[in-house]
Amino acid sequence: MDLATTHTGTPVSRKPDKQKPGAAHQLSLRMIRVKHIVVALLLSIFFFFVFCFIALHAYIAWVLSNPTVAPLYSTPMIAKGLEYEDVTFPALDGSRTMQGWYIPSEGATKTIVFSHGYGANREETWVPMYDLAHYAHSLNFNVVMFDYGFASQTNKDIATGGKKESQQLLGAIKFAKERGASEIVVWGFSMGAGTALQAGLVTKDVDAMILDSTFLLEPDTLYHNIKQNINLPRQPSLEIMEMLFPVLNGTGLNQIPYSKVKKQDYAFPILFMHGTMDDKAPYPIAEELAANQSNPYSDSWIIEDSHHELLFREHPREYLRRVSAFLGNVQLAKSQENSQTSTASK
Repeated sequence: MDLATTHTGTPVSRKPDKQKPGAAHQLSLRMIRVKHIVVALLLSIFFFFVFCFIALHAYIAWVLSNPTVAPLYSTPMIAKGLEYEDVTFPALDGSRTMQGWYIPSEGATKTIVFSHGYGANREETWVPMYDLAHYAHSLNFNVVMFDYGFASQTNKDIATGGKKESQQLLGAIKFAKERGASEIVVWGFSMGAGTALQAGLVTKDVDAMILDSTFLLEPDTLYHNIKQNINLPRQPSLEIMEMLFPVLNGTGLNQIPYSKVKKQDYAFPILFMHGTMDDKAPYPIAEELAANQSNPYSDSWIIEDSHHELLFREHPREYLRRVSAFLGNVQLAKSQENSQTSTASK
């Protein structure tokens, strides 16, 4: 056998096989598909978190617009032995019927209208409203206590930061006037105080206001209160809330005249009372509002270390002393006004 010329099997090539043209194309398509899946997954995660972020703000806006309010638990007669009437009257714009109590004082021609705060009804137990109603009655004032729409026992409405509520308060003022009041004082608390200031922009039937822990719904106070419960970034949270409010309760922040209120010099005297430890309505707002007033009988009382709507509970004697002095000055101003009107008519 010639070993030099003998070949067995297939000759082995020293060069690698060339890759088939279709294999590279398939690999490229596979990589593109993987990239698309990764991008789609990342976008899905991103939009899921965006949805959750907006849904959280929508939930906050809905809760703020629909506060939980406890039912009435007492009456002026049960609480303080005061004779009263169950009354109804329309909001000034006719949008709804309001329910309340009228506590008459024999022979009185002056009336105090209480304007309760957010998340409460006419009783507002933590103030406590019955004690102040009894005090007002002892000063020979008729008293009107009523529920805002968001606190209604029969026909609950949404809270609008004063847009609807100011019309409801104006309806209460008109009711007091129709009952013979020649002098009307609005005594407001928290958002009820902010609502009173909004009503004061358009009425000439108010002779004075007592405002306790004034809360004015504006972007700063809205964010301040949101941050008390959940640490959300100011931007874009405020922008999202401003977008959602008109959708959820029909009222945008730009429909609340907070800028006008903060610049207004009201014709009637106002007593501002506020605590430095107020965690819902920062006290510099009350200081700013008070600084704008030129009425000689307007006054302010900023109380060190006092809390939101707890001023009377924390300083009862001084609270009533200041209210009494203020109402005395209002009486003096009213007497002077009547005297001048009488002299001019002669």
